[in-house]
Amino acid sequence: MKLPSSKIGYLYLLLCIAGAVLPTLSNIDFVRAYGPGFDIQSFISLATNNPAAKSLSLDLFISSSSIFLWMYIESRRLEMRNFWIIVLTTFTIAIAFSTPLFLFLRELRLSEIEDK
Repeated sequence: MKLPSSKIGYLYLLLCIAGAVLPTLSNIDFVRAYGPGFDIQSFISLATNNPAAKSLSLDLFISSSSIFLWMYIESRRLEMRNFWIIVLTTFTIAIAFSTPLFLFLRELRLSEIEDK
């Protein structure tokens, strides 16, 4: 695998790390406060229990749905392989991780296409 030719690829990797670490730390805080396990019903309830939280939750849902749709279409357009990794990491880690991961992989693919 060739490394990205532009600095933006490395920025995407940095955002990818932040997108994995920061939501995970928040999820750990949630489990500590509401544990002993990750109660999804409680999580959703807390994410929608006041107008500000509901606004942020709906904003995240709509924007992430749009981004996910674009990533799928873009991966098909660029004939990117292994899109299932993006799908898996979206739901097992966070979209804050999978989106910059996709953008990094997209940079690699664009560089590969450019070199042909």
